[in-house]
Amino acid sequence: MTSSPPVPSLIRILIVDDHPIVRNGLALMVKYESGMKTVAEASSGTEAIAQFHQHQPDVTLMDLRLGDTNGVEVIATIRQDFPKAHIIILTTYDTDEDIYRGLQAGAKGYILKDAPLDELLKAIHTVHAGRQYIPPEVGAKLAERLSRPQLSERERDVLQLMAQGKSNQKVAKSLHIAENTVKYHVNNILSKLGVSDRTQAVLLALKRGIANL
Repeated sequence: MTSSPPVPSLIRILIVDDHPIVRNGLALMVKYESGMKTVAEASSGTEAIAQFHQHQPDVTLMDLRLGDTNGVEVIATIRQDFPKAHIIILTTYDTDEDIYRGLQAGAKGYILKDAPLDELLKAIHTVHAGRQYIPPEVGAKLAERLSRPQLSERERDVLQLMAQGKSNQKVAKSLHIAENTVKYHVNNILSKLGVSDRTQAVLLALKRGIANL
């Protein structure tokens, strides 16, 4: 008697997004796609980590902007405990820094929410198979980001405070460093970003996602 061929296992998916409409839409998409099923949904970073630990999904769709934290931090936390976690960033943001930090944290794919359904499904299958999925336009931005001089962690801190409108004196007070040290960092920031003044630096930082308001 011949044995029946093995039934292929379903790709088990965790959906993380703080917008109910987006979560419901993704869950509906998965429901009607053969070979996939949603095992859990999460609306916050804390919930995402808990749901991942409980269900250990095959693929996680992760938004970058969550109510209680940044998706990049959630990815890094999950990857600490589950180094082989297959996480796809699904977001409306395509800024250089978001792409870089998300992939650096361990995401295996990066998809924009306005991408066609076929592309999202392709990304899920690709990442589930253990490969990376980065669309050409995202890859181009990542390459550009990697080709530029990197800001140090302290320079990023200074730039974030600059974006909040703080003077050198207030930046120095916030970071508990000397004002001359702040001026040194500001000069380095201007040089690395290729701009001539603080306003241009802040505008460029906001555009690239290096700082936020």
